Amino acid sequence: MMQATAQRFPTPSIETLPGDIRARLLAVQEKSGFVPNVFLTLAYRPDEFRAFFAYHDALMDKDGGLTKAEREMIVVATSSANQCHYCVIAHGAILRIRAKNPQLSDQIAVNYRKADITPRQKAMLDFAMKVSTRAHKISEADFVEVAGHGFTDDDIWDIAAISAFFALSNRMANVTAMRPNDEFYLMGRLPK
Repeated sequence: MMQATAQRFPTPSIETLPGDIRARLLAVQEKSGFVPNVFLTLAYRPDEFRAFFAYHDALMDKDGGLTKAEREMIVVATSSANQCHYCVIAHGAILRIRAKNPQLSDQIAVNYRKADITPRQKAMLDFAMKVSTRAHKISEADFVEVAGHGFTDDDIWDIAAISAFFALSNRMANVTAMRPNDEFYLMGRLPK
C-alpha cells in the first residue's frame, strides 16, 4: 500500500501541476527512480516550490570551497538538531552517496562530534550548528574560529546559508508531517 507523502496538506497529482514543475518532477523520477516526497509536498504551493528549489540549487549544486558531501553534512547535522525526520533520512542518503561512506551520515546525525570527520569539517559543523540553533549568539570569535580552518568568507556564507535554508526546510517538513520515501533508507548503504 502506498503511503501518503505528507499528512497535513493535500499532495497534488503530477498531472495537475504546472508544466515546469511537472517536468522537474519527471526528470527527478527519471534520474532516481522515484519522486522524493519533498517535491510532491511543496508542489502544493507552486510559486513557493519554484523559489524553494531555486535557492536550494543555488546553495547545494554549486562548486566552491565546500564539497557537495560537506554541504550534505551540514544538512544532516542541523536537520538532526531540528528533529527533522525527513531531512535526516533523505539527506543522509545523499551524504552516503556523495561521501562514498555508508556510516558517515548516521554518525553525523547522532553526534557529529564523534563522527569520522576532519577537524576542519568539525569546525564547519560547529559553526553550522550555532547558526541553526543559536544564530543570535554568533560573534566575531565564531568567524575567527571557522576561518582558522581555512574557510573563506564565501565558504562561511555558504555554511550559514545552508544552515538557515534547511532550518526553513526542517520546519516545513515537520509542519506538513512529510514522510521520507522508503527508497532513501537503503540508498548508499552498501558499496557498489
